[in-house]
Amino acid sequence: MPLSASVEDNKLSSTPSAVWLDGAAPAINIGTTWGVPWPMGSIPKDTALALRDASGKSIPVQSWATAWWPDGSIKWTAHAIPAGIAVDNNLAITPGTPTAPEKSLKVRETTDVFEVDTGVIRCAIAKSGDVLVQRITRDGKPVLTNGRLIALSSSAPDLDGVAGTQQIDTFQSKIDTVTVEQNGPVRAVVKIKGRHTGKERAWLPFTLRLYFYAGGEAVRMMHSFVFDGDAEKDFIRGLGMRFDVPMTDLMHDRHVRFAGEGRGLWAEAVRGLTGIRRDPDAKNEANPVKNAQIDGRACPPVETFNQQVSERLQYIPAWGDVTLAQLSANGFTIRKRTKAGHGWIDADQGHRASGVGYIGGATGGGVIFGLRDFWQRHPSQLDIRNAHTDAAEVTIWLYSPGAPAMDLRFYHDGMGQDTFEKQYKGGLEITYEDYEPGFGDAHGIARTSEIYLWAVGATPARETFADMAALVREPARLVCSPARILAANVFGNVWSLPDRSTPAKAAIEDRLEWQIEYYKKQIDQRHWYGFWNYGDVMHSYDRDRHVWKYDIGGNAWDNSELSTDLWLWYYYLRTGRADVFRFAEAMTRHTSEVDTYHTGRFAGLGSRHNVQHWGCSAKQVRISTASYRRIYYFLTADERIGDILRELLDVDQKLNDVDPARKLGDASPLGGYDARVSFGIDWANLAAAWLTEWERGGDMKYRDKLLRGMRDWGKMPLGFFTSDRYGYKVADGSIEPLTLRGKLSADGKPVSVSHLDAVFGAVEIFSELIQLTASQHEYEGFKKAWLQYCTLYSASKSERVAALGTDFRNGSLTQAHSRLLAYAAKMNGDAKLAARAWKNFNLADYPGYAGDWAEVSLKTKRIEGTAVLNPIDEATWVGTNLSAQWGLSAIQCLALVGDKMAE
Repeated sequence: MPLSASVEDNKLSSTPSAVWLDGAAPAINIGTTWGVPWPMGSIPKDTALALRDASGKSIPVQSWATAWWPDGSIKWTAHAIPAGIAVDNNLAITPGTPTAPEKSLKVRETTDVFEVDTGVIRCAIAKSGDVLVQRITRDGKPVLTNGRLIALSSSAPDLDGVAGTQQIDTFQSKIDTVTVEQNGPVRAVVKIKGRHTGKERAWLPFTLRLYFYAGGEAVRMMHSFVFDGDAEKDFIRGLGMRFDVPMTDLMHDRHVRFAGEGRGLWAEAVRGLTGIRRDPDAKNEANPVKNAQIDGRACPPVETFNQQVSERLQYIPAWGDVTLAQLSANGFTIRKRTKAGHGWIDADQGHRASGVGYIGGATGGGVIFGLRDFWQRHPSQLDIRNAHTDAAEVTIWLYSPGAPAMDLRFYHDGMGQDTFEKQYKGGLEITYEDYEPGFGDAHGIARTSEIYLWAVGATPARETFADMAALVREPARLVCSPARILAANVFGNVWSLPDRSTPAKAAIEDRLEWQIEYYKKQIDQRHWYGFWNYGDVMHSYDRDRHVWKYDIGGNAWDNSELSTDLWLWYYYLRTGRADVFRFAEAMTRHTSEVDTYHTGRFAGLGSRHNVQHWGCSAKQVRISTASYRRIYYFLTADERIGDILRELLDVDQKLNDVDPARKLGDASPLGGYDARVSFGIDWANLAAAWLTEWERGGDMKYRDKLLRGMRDWGKMPLGFFTSDRYGYKVADGSIEPLTLRGKLSADGKPVSVSHLDAVFGAVEIFSELIQLTASQHEYEGFKKAWLQYCTLYSASKSERVAALGTDFRNGSLTQAHSRLLAYAAKMNGDAKLAARAWKNFNLADYPGYAGDWAEVSLKTKRIEGTAVLNPIDEATWVGTNLSAQWGLSAIQCLALVGDKMAE
């Protein structure tokens, strides 16, 4: 929603509202968007906001609210600045009238198109048909035309030995709807939804968002698609975006550029004038012709060339087709040919390409095009075709047709696991894989890719092109500092800034940092890359093979177990580190897309850890949970993540269809309820989605379901110990206890507990819910029940019997639950609980990991030679469950009871 009114004399924190993520302003500013949090009551609704730099100079800005506090005041705002302006590193957002950009962005609608004018370029976006972007013009000249999406599928995967016999089908984008989500004056967003359509079918639904900034020559695109095919017979062979670039310059003034690794550059002309037998500059020592071509400038007139060259230009080959293919994370090739029907020649090779290219002329201009995470998301490819004609064709391949076709089939035949007993007591016991026929289905998974296009008036200078490539690799981003976010009191009271004030605290900070560095190194050494893989990490380690358990059932891809996403995001919140932000961002993109279903029978649910991201039969909201996405959404105002958060609002309707307790033989009947739920694995994650919708000012029925649930939890006879599972009604969100496997208390009430209920976002979300409802008496029961759970989960047997009338099987993950004790200690002002929290924090959660964590060596062992394929650095005690839960416990214990920590 736009902000319009103004407020006088509103006293706000002096902490800067925005700093550059990488610490300094980028060489090129194409415009950016970021989120700013506000303390409750500090900014009334509809307040107008202005942006100023450290000197007090006003900066053009567009602002809108993305979340509100329950009292109606603004909780989060989003802000956008124009392209092409110099912006320093300490910006302040304050109440006031915003400054308009020098070149205001305008969106105009006609019968056939939406036309976006940034003041530098104009982009015509079609409202129907196969072509999405009809044209982009600059200075009245078309620079890009016929922008469309393409897909290729084959009837069989290449690796089955049937290459050459499979049928290849081609599909092109077809528009269903076009929506202008923002229309300036600084930022415009246009969303296109459609399907890839061929001769006999329409499938692979896509969403393409185009982002424009005032004064900008660039268009940022977010491309999302959903796989809605049959994995047994639909094998995607290629997926990409294609467009045409008009070519008006002479052949020798047409230029091709590909960014390599770092600032490396492959730069050639369509018709080269260097290295030929006759020198075009003859005896001119200034070499005006050759130097101009090398620099990307227009060559002098042909009649000034050496006559031996000018009369023979037609005999110098024009290389119309060029391809850069990154088919693995560690190697790319560049090939070129004169035109279709003739042989390719090898031009060069490299390690990891930046994924940025250019085709155009020295005077006629052209297009710089880039794909973020190019080598990380291999196989990827950039194609330039027909550069020797009046229109070159560019294809940005998100998935390269030069690689084997995608094979999304499940990886084994079931191995006889045709009953729940075999699955539960068989496969789960031996490989930790929760298998069920038909559940390892890829139908409904998705992927989002980030594309950049610059419509430029001339071939860019080499250094400028390298700066653009750097921007695609690591987009420049404004963010709020950790201190500013902490001061706003958002995301609960469970985190704080780093604290090295004592040796004991410094030791914790050292391990927090060590864990991040270790996983970053493992990502690269273990090559956790690929189109469907990048962003995830592995779950468990095989000490004997010196590899992560990539091929062992439920031990392979992590899929957010146990709250890996939250560990990264809370570590970023407290440090503000750019590398951690991008680590967490890649994981958020992956887990929200690949590990979560977006259509079909499992829509809204996520898949537990497995050899394949979609392979596990445990389809649960503990993986798709909004808890893992909402931090990124509010920090960035990212519309795609905003869409995904809303996909989760009605996932409670799936809980009975895919009951997590279906394989447990003692599960009680539903009776009059719609589903069975647990308080942490299920309800807490429904609550995360509903809370986010309430904050965003959406449909208030979700707020009502959330608050109804909180009241019901507060009325449970034994709080969160009442049962393993609870009867749930979808219509109003009401909850009542069911009798399941728990022991009976003295008065006949069931008592039960699960070690997993608190480790999938419940701790963090409950802290926010208690904070938001602190002034309302009707939610005191929820707070009381949660503090009871936090206190008793790892209490002594006598304490539990005294409180509950009986004991329950001692819950595991004691160290992970130390943060629950810390929370109760903080809320109750209980020094004894604080001491117990630190005692439990110093315990090891997993057998085989010896003693006090502080005694674990934060060193790695180098393994090389015949023991491994590639040299690696190994710490055999590290597992992702341990790392994520230890990290969250460390962060939260420091924040909640750091002042009670004994040396």
